Amino acid sequence: RHQNHHNTETAGHPDVAVLYFPKSSKGLRRRKRDWVVPPINVPENSNGPFPFKMVTIRSSEDKIKKILYSITGPAATEDPVGVFTMDKDTGDLYVHQRLDREKQAHYTLFAHADMEEPIEIIINVIDMNDNRPIFEQTSYVAKVAESSPKGTTVIQVKATDADEPGNDNSIIKYTILSQEPKLPSDSMFAINSFNGAIMVEGVGLDRKKYPEYTLKIQAADTKGEGLTGRKTVVLKVTDSNDNPPVFTASTGSVDENAVGALVFKLSVTDKDEPNSPAWNAKFKIIRGDPDNLILFSSCTNSIFVLKGLDFEKSRKHTLEVIAENDVPFAIPLTTSTVTVVVTVKDVNEPPIFKEKEMTVQKPEDLPVDSVIMKSEAEDPDFARENTVKYKIIYDPDNWLTVDEDSGLVKVKSLMDRESPYVKDNKYTVLLGAYDNDSFPATGTGTLVIILEDVNDNPPFIEERNITVCRDASAPVLLTVTDRDGPLHSAPYNVMVHEAFKPKWSAQMNSDKTKVELVLKSSVLSGTYQVILRVSDTDGLEQNCTIQAKVCNCVDAPFRNSWGVKEQTIRGVVGGILLLSIYITYNFKYFLYFFSLIFLRKKPG
Repeated sequence: RHQNHHNTETAGHPDVAVLYFPKSSKGLRRRKRDWVVPPINVPENSNGPFPFKMVTIRSSEDKIKKILYSITGPAATEDPVGVFTMDKDTGDLYVHQRLDREKQAHYTLFAHADMEEPIEIIINVIDMNDNRPIFEQTSYVAKVAESSPKGTTVIQVKATDADEPGNDNSIIKYTILSQEPKLPSDSMFAINSFNGAIMVEGVGLDRKKYPEYTLKIQAADTKGEGLTGRKTVVLKVTDSNDNPPVFTASTGSVDENAVGALVFKLSVTDKDEPNSPAWNAKFKIIRGDPDNLILFSSCTNSIFVLKGLDFEKSRKHTLEVIAENDVPFAIPLTTSTVTVVVTVKDVNEPPIFKEKEMTVQKPEDLPVDSVIMKSEAEDPDFARENTVKYKIIYDPDNWLTVDEDSGLVKVKSLMDRESPYVKDNKYTVLLGAYDNDSFPATGTGTLVIILEDVNDNPPFIEERNITVCRDASAPVLLTVTDRDGPLHSAPYNVMVHEAFKPKWSAQMNSDKTKVELVLKSSVLSGTYQVILRVSDTDGLEQNCTIQAKVCNCVDAPFRNSWGVKEQTIRGVVGGILLLSIYITYNFKYFLYFFSLIFLRKKPG
């Protein structure tokens, strides 16, 4: 809809501009708009009176005929409706209320007249200085080191102005209004008037005398001549490292080989602020510890042994240590150094085997009293002149003995590669070497004996009780086992004892690992004894007695050469037979019904 105003009393200035619609072309066809109305400028925050006439829109045809005027657009016919209106008879454009540039800086409206193309009207709200600068933070607190030189930036404050950017109403200038305390001068700090950076200006900052400064800062627009905003800035003076740490203790002792042991705590004093970076001390060894044996803890000011110290190598370690703070010195100072003496206390150390793990290879049938090897250990405590002796700490099958003086290890009882204590042909013994100190110390070494296999175990048959069908000729399979290694086991041979050959026969299977035992002739049911002689690849043999229970096939769980029970075979065969009968029987019925349905003659 078009907004118009009927018989409004004008409150505008008598010299209000009049804008005309461009003349229409002759004929009924409407012409394209080719006229642009210059923007209308209205100051914000105007006190009226309202309604206020801004401009008059006229049609060049109004002298010929009656023309009706209207206006459309946001703030006229669209929300917020009624801010602007137009008198329908005169074309006067009115504003009805105070405008705020910070809410809306521009309005675009369209003026209408009968039989005319609409013309676009742009209303610019002119900025007035109605907003004071506002600081971005509610409070400003910063730290400044007492040793800060002139020009050091401490903190930057920032204020913003809601007025139109880029003109004087929003251009801000910063100044320091006051400083408390005003010591040692009232100009200890300066501020950059354009960006708000606060800098150190004077000399003589001293945390102990003046630990804190309070500055009142002003931000003013119109280049410092307009509206103002103010804020307080608190500057806390912090300690600078202007005092070196000083050592007060420098000796200690530690037992040798004591890894991680505390040697002593270093003591230092520092006149800077306690627990500050300028007060916290850290230590560094600059000479005397090429192997990095010593560690300093800055948390506790303690010296620890990082690696065990050896009394026999060095009874005293002299270190040169410097003390530094977490931050560099603020002024030229002499670095504090100290000579630290670490005394190593001798303790009895255990003898050390020349080889921590000794490996030998011996046949398993090595005779008793044969020498296995000679173990050797040395006592690192040369100054104590201790004597080293030997002992066996762990010998799981009790095969060995060791001479306590010479360290000679010998066979005490026959060894056996097939012992449960032998793993992967290896038998492991733990040897000990100890000294004759008043507080003896024992070192250990491991002896690994790799046992070479010898053919000392004849093969044997695992199954000693079997069941045989008296009428069957299928063989019974018997498993042959040999505890010796593969070089002294299969292929095996078997023979039936002469006394049992009339009734029994035996031979090896194809891979020479199982015996095929066959009952050659029918015998009465009962239990019979069969003696089989089995031998390994080297001919080592022994007799194996088998208890064979002979019974009727229906009762005996006879196993054929495949190891399957005869009852199982009979069950399978019977099932197949029943299945074939069932299929044959049902097939006859199938043929009968097929002939009835498909082969019978059709009537007629």
